[in-house]
Amino acid sequence: MASADRPEQPQPQPQPRPDTEPEELPFFVYGTLRPGEVNHDAFLRGRTRAEEPARLPDALLYDGPGYPYAVQCPGAQTAGELISAAPGQYARLLAELDRLEEYHGPASPLNLYERVRRTALRPDGTGAAAWVYLAAPALAAALAASGTPIPDGDWLARSRH
Repeated sequence: MASADRPEQPQPQPQPRPDTEPEELPFFVYGTLRPGEVNHDAFLRGRTRAEEPARLPDALLYDGPGYPYAVQCPGAQTAGELISAAPGQYARLLAELDRLEEYHGPASPLNLYERVRRTALRPDGTGAAAWVYLAAPALAAALAASGTPIPDGDWLARSRH
């Protein structure tokens, strides 16, 4: 039978692609990625458009093995910076930070941190949506049970206490 003689087959309709690319938000950093710290120099130096002080409400900072962990905690605050990627740097920077923070995807059991969308506050009180890496649930529970909170939620001030 010639193709013209075949009955019409329904054509598959294109399915919408799930949005797998995260929103291009600044990053709220609170530990070794802050300016002057080792990972800032290794990952961010020369790759940012803006760096500004900020605080993350409802996040408690815990001391870790050479780096801190932030954990969801109502009423607490964590000091840090909002870091905006330079033009053309976002995708690569996101991938490198995910690798550094051992983030393998939403709710992965392999995650050390979860990358979550939160609102950080600038010094003038205005909010800015940002990606932040919070301790993964199992780690957050262990920290709540026996971790050492960092006074004032400021990783850079930890040695002054």
